[in-house]
Amino acid sequence: MSVSSSRALGLLFAASAAALGNMYLLMSSVPLHVAERGGGGAGAGLTTGTMMLATVAAEPLVPRLTARLGARTTMAAGLLLLGVPALLLAATSWLPPVLALCALRGVGLGVVVVAGTALVAGLVPAERRSRTLGVYGVVISVPAIAGLPLGVRLTEHVGFAPVAITAGVLALAGLLATAGLPAARTPDADHGAGLLAGLRSGALARPALVFAATTIASGVVATFLPLAVDRDARGLAAAALFVQSCVTPVARWAAGRAARGARLLVPAVVLAAAGIAGLAAGQAAAVVAGAALFGAGFGIAQNVTLAVMFDRVPEREFGTVSALWNLAYDAGIGIGATCFGVLAEAVSYQAAFAATACLVAAALVPAALDRRTVSTI
Repeated sequence: MSVSSSRALGLLFAASAAALGNMYLLMSSVPLHVAERGGGGAGAGLTTGTMMLATVAAEPLVPRLTARLGARTTMAAGLLLLGVPALLLAATSWLPPVLALCALRGVGLGVVVVAGTALVAGLVPAERRSRTLGVYGVVISVPAIAGLPLGVRLTEHVGFAPVAITAGVLALAGLLATAGLPAARTPDADHGAGLLAGLRSGALARPALVFAATTIASGVVATFLPLAVDRDARGLAAAALFVQSCVTPVARWAAGRAARGARLLVPAVVLAAAGIAGLAAGQAAAVVAGAALFGAGFGIAQNVTLAVMFDRVPEREFGTVSALWNLAYDAGIGIGATCFGVLAEAVSYQAAFAATACLVAAALVPAALDRRTVSTI
């Protein structure tokens, strides 16, 4: 890899970390803020669901946007859409404007993750792609390690407004790193058709389905774990989120080092489902252990699904794969948060966690099928 590519990769890591720091600081604190201001569980779920819906709507357009504007301008636009609305969130707790601002941040997130992931894959040779994606996973997970628990704790102790302002400043600071990113435009292909073809292709659809099941659970954990425990046990929720946030990037990095491809899909699903089942138990030790198990399964699933999807397409389709993978990521988070909030109010948090564990376990079907199909090729 050339010096210029290494420098661009480092700057991309910095810009992506700033964007994800913005996301994770507010991912648990915005729902908590809304719920405690009268929005309830349904309102809390809508904040995450709205953001992820906007992300999903934006992501199919990003490959074409990058082709027209180049990676530098595209990443800068995404950071602006994350940063400015975060600053405005500090001024309101009324649900309609909060949801509108969450939607803008969702568009920014979609722009950053699709453009960034495709750029990582394009900056390194194929034989180093799995390992580099593993390192990239660690870099963008560091904000989750600090942001998820810190957002909850700071909201509890100093209020929501300082957290929102910090998140906004962080994303805007990431604009500095975009100056060194490649400005060249990529060939303008029909990425919309590429996404439809990817969904029809079992080679891409199977890992995408597996990953979507784990991201549904991720949205549930990040949004509702602080609300599922008693107020005096919020420290337990913060500790569990911290454990999950630490384990996930380590597992993602280890999966990248192992480079065992689709053979790791089944273990990833088993670990993730067992972890959510632990959260359903409700006891302190089970909650922390469940968060660790889920973090391991989720981290493995992140690296394996992304690496095998890139390996199964030519480089000209990297933008399409990035959009498809991130659609699975963000649609899963949004669907999980929205549906879980409604289900938890109808039954209980423990029952809703148990249902989520069953949903994740169902992903064993496409995971096993993908492993069997690949082994016969």
